[in-house]
This record gives sequence, C-alpha cells and structure tokens, in this order.
Amino acid sequence: MLSRRRFVQTSSIALTGTACGVARESAAAAAAPDDLPPSIAALTSMKDQATPISVQERQARIEKAKRLMAANRIDALMLTGGTSMVYFTGMQWGLSERMTAVIIPVQGEAFIVTPKFEEERTLEQARTGPLGAGTQVLTWEEDQNPGERLAQGLRAAGIASGSLGVEETVRFTFSNMVALASPALRLTSGTPVSAGCRMVKDQHELALMRLASQVTLKAYEAAWKALTDGMNQNQFADLVTKAHRQLGFDGGAGVQVGEYSALPHGSVQPQVIREGTILLIDGGCKVEGYSSDLSRTFVLGKATDRMKSVFELEHRAQSAALAAAKPGVECQAVDAAARKVIEDGGFGPDYKFFSHRVGHGLGMDGHEWPYLVRGNTLKLEPGMTFSDEPGIYIPGEFGCRLEDDMVITETGAELFTPQSQSLEQPF
Repeated sequence: MLSRRRFVQTSSIALTGTACGVARESAAAAAAPDDLPPSIAALTSMKDQATPISVQERQARIEKAKRLMAANRIDALMLTGGTSMVYFTGMQWGLSERMTAVIIPVQGEAFIVTPKFEEERTLEQARTGPLGAGTQVLTWEEDQNPGERLAQGLRAAGIASGSLGVEETVRFTFSNMVALASPALRLTSGTPVSAGCRMVKDQHELALMRLASQVTLKAYEAAWKALTDGMNQNQFADLVTKAHRQLGFDGGAGVQVGEYSALPHGSVQPQVIREGTILLIDGGCKVEGYSSDLSRTFVLGKATDRMKSVFELEHRAQSAALAAAKPGVECQAVDAAARKVIEDGGFGPDYKFFSHRVGHGLGMDGHEWPYLVRGNTLKLEPGMTFSDEPGIYIPGEFGCRLEDDMVITETGAELFTPQSQSLEQPF
C-alpha cells in the first residue's frame, strides 16, 4: 500500500539496513542520467549539506536523560532496537525475537545485554559511540533467558529493586522477561525520559530536519514536472523515489488519485492519472536519521472551481494552525484553530470531513511526541517540531491536504518549506 503508513514502516526498517542503504546509493549513483526525466536528471546531490550527529552530542543526551530519570524517580532506562537507541547511543539495531537491550542507569555506566553470537557486532557499534569501547556487554546463549541476564546486570548496578523506565517501543515480551526475573523491580513508562529529551530539538537537529524537508519538496517538484497523462499512481511514486535518490537520499511518497484522495491514508486500488485529475501525495525522507513529512495536493491540468474553493479553505486552515502555534500555547489549541476554519467553511461538524488531528510531533520518527490534538494540554516550547497538516476529505469526490513541517520559535512558529499556493502551480 502506497501510503503514509508504508513510508513510516519503510523508515523503521531502514534502521536495520545501513549496508543495504549504501548499496542502493551506489546503484543510484551508477544509474545513467539518460534513464531519468529531464527534471529529475537535473537534480544534484545535497548529501554534503548534512552533518552527522557527533559522539559528544549523544553523550550530552545521555546526561540529560539521567537528569530526567532523577526528576521522575526512575533508576534506569531500558532501550531496544529503534530510534531511541540510535538517538542516545548511535547504535543501529533492528528488532527481532532476540533481545538486545541497552540499560542506562541514573548513576554509573550503561551496559548492554545481547545474544552471544552478536557480541562482536554489539561491541563494534558501542565502541564508536558515546558508550565507548569499555562498555560492559552481558551475553546470553540461545537456550538462556535474556531477562535473567538483564536482571543480573541491574543487581550488579545496585538496582535489584526500584524503578526501570521502559522506552515505549520496547516489546512487551522483553519487558515481561525482565519483570518475571526481577519481581522486586517496578517497571514504568520511560516516555518522560525519552520524549523529554527528544521533544525539543537543538539547532543541529533542526538543520537536518530543514534539509530533509527541502530535499523532499525538490523531489516532489521534479516528479510533478515529469507527470504525464496515463501514468498510474505507482509510476508517479517511482518518480518521487528516483528524485530523492538523485538528491542523495532515500525517500518516497504515497500517491492517491481522484476519489481515492478522499481516503487520508489512501487505497490499494489501481489508479490512473488523467487530465483534470486531483492527486494527493504524502511522504518524505531521512537525513542523518531525521525525517521530513510533506503532503501536496495538485491537479494535472485545470482544476474545477469546486477543487479550487476546497484548496483555498485548506490553505487558510493550515495558515491558521501556523499562526496559533507559539510558546506557551496548548497543543490542542493549534488543532482547534485549523478545525474552526474548516467547520466555518461548511465542512463540519468536528471530524466529519477533517477526520484526523492537525499534526504530530516529528524528528527521528515520522510520528513522535508530542501531538497537536484535542485534549493535549501540553504547552508548546521553542524547538518542538510538528507537521501542520489539516485535511478536507469529501467521500466519492476528492481529498485535499497540505502538509509542511514546522518548528516552534521564541515568538511563534515557522515552516521549513513554503506553503503550496495553488492546485495548478503547487510549487
């Protein structure tokens, strides 16, 4: 299914395939420009504009995590494969039925639990990151219980009881192993620590996210220029992917055509693009682990007056959300500002035509804390980053969504990319 969900899933899988990613880049570099439409062949790599996160930056993140652990009375934080592990340690590790976990105690040094046959690979990654070459690695054989090995490590660190914060993406089977092996230990949510660190981005993170958004917008424009009557949604999506690769990054988009654009996350039905057809595309890329997430809605050829009026209302709603976002404002107020515009424009009540929240947090994950949704009273802070993506979806006709990524500044908010201005000239 070509959709936002597929893009998010693909981004997660990429954590386990660094070597594959290098191979894809090499293959893309070897492709002859003559194989590409002129608008895509004309793109040049922007990869040299991306500066990796340093070991020192990750060390500072671990120190912040320890301060948050102390404030929340958490004695240690448990991480398994995923973006939080990368965020704190730089270790690229996928998820499987075998537990590999990093434990960061509030006091003392971190340690790792991993399968015995993965010991060297674990040390290889640990020694190049903030954990260092001297990191203690506790191994378990295939017929042993990793939860018991982890419990031994906690006891050795003086945490036989107390509180273990479990990062939100850790599988239940792993945390349950630890709970059974350490009945005196209290397992609790590690989100106050992981999200507490990751919700507010520093200037380096913001630069990577801004670049990711710019790359995706350039890819979208180049693909749009190559769009022709008779293409299907998969062919157009392939152009978006090729454009991202020409710019030096892996990325892509889901594409929905005509009446299927009224489904916010799309359809698997075959779809052909014709003159006068409306398209909704949604996707992004990763730059040094940081995501973009952009949507554009446009028409091949001439748009109808009905399409234009819905687009203009959607544009006003996106602008209203941007204007409402500023430090000290509750997350839910941003959603309310966009929703009011759409309801006042005749597309209400409530979630009937604007069927989802106005935005989600964005960073290393395509969706992460916090969320711009009704009921979220968390107050915005400078450095928080979100999608700004109201939508109007008319069943049986078409949908319209504009999505740009925004950062909360000291005085308000700003988008990383210019807003789309029309259905016929979206760029």
